[in-house]
Amino acid sequence: MRSKILGVCVLLAAFGAIPACAEGAAKVIPAPTIDNPRAPGDPQTAVLAGGCYWGMQAVFEHVKGIQKVIAGFAGPRLIPGQADRISSGFVPAEAVEITFDPNQISYGQILQIYFSVAHDPTELDMQGPDHGVRYRSNIFFQDDSQEKIANAYIAQLDAAAVYGAPIVTRVDRYPGFQRTTVPQQDFVLKNPTMPYVVVIDMPKLASLKALFPGLYSDQWLTVSGS
Repeated sequence: MRSKILGVCVLLAAFGAIPACAEGAAKVIPAPTIDNPRAPGDPQTAVLAGGCYWGMQAVFEHVKGIQKVIAGFAGPRLIPGQADRISSGFVPAEAVEITFDPNQISYGQILQIYFSVAHDPTELDMQGPDHGVRYRSNIFFQDDSQEKIANAYIAQLDAAAVYGAPIVTRVDRYPGFQRTTVPQQDFVLKNPTMPYVVVIDMPKLASLKALFPGLYSDQWLTVSGS
């Protein structure tokens, strides 16, 4: 599906219509009213799914306080012959595993970037040109605190009618994570002129820099060994 729709996106981009295909809500949204305070402590992990992991990884590789971002799949491994199961509770989602310093950035701030820049939380089982449950919007919480913050934030944004449609983001317990192959890690950095990257992913980085200048880092945080 990605390759079929990409040609349309590139054509629209030529006429200055990049936002029509670019992933990400890219809008100013309020910070979460319920959050963990930033405080010294051991590194923490956030696992988020929101469309193709190329762009998700690229966004969080430019956020201060993030120590590592791994692209991969959250959920059980696919079983041969069952790839078309429609249950989004069964099919793994393209996701990123984010390791962050709680003294520099909070879990709520990470979710604010996730909901405003990294993807569109109103698209069900898809993101922009990518269709299917593997591209769903899904937060995988690590503990009760993350679950509480995520659910409260979704309720807060829905109550404020921040978007023109209901948020469809799932909030599920962390199911396990499998990193993808080395060539897929840091994909945006490695392939900056690829049409899909130019049309879909680069606008996310521009939005991150514009909307979160205090959290934006010009330096790429790359995956070790990739």
